[in-house]
Amino acid sequence: MSDEARTLTDVVTRLRRALRTSIRADWPWESLPMAQVELLQTLAERPPMKVGDLAGALRLAPNTVSGLVSQLIDSGLVVRGGDPKDRRVARLSVSPRGHEQLLVWQREHEKRIGSALSKLEPSEREDVVRALKALDHLVEHLAEPT
Repeated sequence: MSDEARTLTDVVTRLRRALRTSIRADWPWESLPMAQVELLQTLAERPPMKVGDLAGALRLAPNTVSGLVSQLIDSGLVVRGGDPKDRRVARLSVSPRGHEQLLVWQREHEKRIGSALSKLEPSEREDVVRALKALDHLVEHLAEPT
């Protein structure tokens, strides 16, 4: 692994951990595992979805997604609906409560990141902003099938 890849991996891991840790004190629901948050985000972007399609989008095993979905349904954050073309198929969507939680999650993370950005030196903040487009392209490359 290159030093750049190792450093980026470390920074991204620490950034995710710092965000989760900093928000949990104010928003206990944030104690949801990140896999559940990512599942909610994916469902919110592309509703309704079948478990298999959701598993493919998240690159997780269908049985893993099924377990996460069951937990989110029990929490009232996801709802299961029917498919008008095939009654055997269930389609999943984020519930109104789930949408509300995602909105809170997004706002709180934006607030925390904005606060941290404001503490950077102006040149550091500019570096972060300039890096966003390249990081977005990196995400696209990571999403490509291997």
